[in-house]
Amino acid sequence: MDQFSAHLDRGWDLAQKGDASGASACARRALELDPQSPEVHNLLGYTAALVGDSDEALEHYRQAIALDETYLEAMLNAAELLMHPLGEWDEAIDLCSDALDYAETKEEMADCLLLRVDALVGKGDIEEAKKCMSRLPEPPFETPSYLFLIGRAFYELGEAEKALPYLEEAIRAEPYHADAHYYLGLLRDDTGNAHGAVEAFLRARSLDLAQPLPAWASAPDAFAQIVRRVVRGLDALLSRWVRNAEVYIFDVPGAELVVDGIDPRAMVIVDARPPDNADNVNNIGGETPAPQNGLEVRLFIYQRNVERSAGAIAGLESELTAALEREITAVFIDHHEPASGTDKQHLN
Repeated sequence: MDQFSAHLDRGWDLAQKGDASGASACARRALELDPQSPEVHNLLGYTAALVGDSDEALEHYRQAIALDETYLEAMLNAAELLMHPLGEWDEAIDLCSDALDYAETKEEMADCLLLRVDALVGKGDIEEAKKCMSRLPEPPFETPSYLFLIGRAFYELGEAEKALPYLEEAIRAEPYHADAHYYLGLLRDDTGNAHGAVEAFLRARSLDLAQPLPAWASAPDAFAQIVRRVVRGLDALLSRWVRNAEVYIFDVPGAELVVDGIDPRAMVIVDARPPDNADNVNNIGGETPAPQNGLEVRLFIYQRNVERSAGAIAGLESELTAALEREITAVFIDHHEPASGTDKQHLN
């Protein structure tokens, strides 16, 4: 293997492990050897996206495409970035359509079409997204993961009957596919199969816990500091409800909560109830909380679920902030007066 390829391969290996700085260093060494390499610019875009620098990432992806207008991977990476976090749906849709012109295999066609569906859903054009789904190639695929991706897309378009066989086949092909079990649980829950939903959710929870932590995952103390910072930084309208809350951090919701109907991938749960014990202690702040608005409030934060949703360390605070805002709004503002006991939430 030549030096250029070694740097590039090492960079992608580090990037897939979440080591953005190490991957970027490898990419820049490769760039010194070949400044006109589209593959290097694609890697630099990927590493910039990992640390949350969307503008730099998009610039590198566009440079890669300018150097090779048929570079499908860079086009799809750029389209995904345009969707999340930039929300540039129309540009993403156009880029997916352009990429489709260069797709040669069934898998490449599926990648382009499924990403285009995601962009259309983000834009709110559900009917066009359904038409796009009708263009998908039929199985089999070289890798069974496409079965899950198609099933998930059908589910998110509200087409449960079409989603079910794909999700079930995905699980048969890959029994340890946590996402497939999770979406099967969502589908069963939506169709009234509560027991089947719990079984699928418990399986997803078990598989999630078996996954290795991302290389960038925060140590417990560091994550607790992020939680404190996010809670302190909430809008005043929301922070008044939780500024004195007890805060507890776990990996994922407990199995008993899942059986009771809590989403195993919930990021935040707010528990509000009348005070019955003034001696509780905030487990990450060391302070005795005071009841607020006649209620004792507890925040349960699930670190693994926040990290999964964030996808990179740069997104942790914004993802946790958004989850807290949704949950506090649902419990205290939309409901006006929360009922005593745990206020369950099902999907952040």
